[in-house]
Amino acid sequence: MAYDKFTLLRSTAVPLPIENVDTDQIIPARFLKATKREGFGDNLFRDWRYNGDNTPKADFVLNNPIYKGKILVGGHNFGSGSSREHAAWAIYDYGFRCVVSSFFADIFKGNSLNIGILPVQVSPEFLDQIFQAIEADPDAEFEVNLEKQKITIVSTGESESFDINGYKKHNMMNGFDDIDYLQAMKVEIKQFEAERIY
Repeated sequence: MAYDKFTLLRSTAVPLPIENVDTDQIIPARFLKATKREGFGDNLFRDWRYNGDNTPKADFVLNNPIYKGKILVGGHNFGSGSSREHAAWAIYDYGFRCVVSSFFADIFKGNSLNIGILPVQVSPEFLDQIFQAIEADPDAEFEVNLEKQKITIVSTGESESFDINGYKKHNMMNGFDDIDYLQAMKVEIKQFEAERIY
């Protein structure tokens, strides 16, 4: 199995109300040498999280202990810039399983779906409501229901639907990457091959 199954996520959230967060900010290029997915979370938002002497920047949200959870809430146009899949790896390795924004760069969105991060695109108005809920209560919970394609602010019950490609939805609910999907169809593939006339 490529990654954990994603069906229903209920969690607090970490707010990052910054627009145009690009992949070089998510994981700087100097950390792209590794080819395995492990360890990238240590350098997620590295230049925003740490000073030059490697001491944590107290004013950055990931260094603030009042914010935690498996949901990262970003500003508009999240994941723009280069196509590096390491950006999605870093977010997953840090512990996030869902990123919420009012717009995602297409390549980042695809890279996220391929490794088990659910990008939930909501309206700008609902995104503002989410940020307001976190500001009012850092322990505010959110429910992301992939089967129903709905995200809910638990304290108020307000919710909004989101779109996802049917194939990617199936894979996420089963914890499949593209290879796992094909492996799960081995019987059907062999049967199809046996029935072909050459």
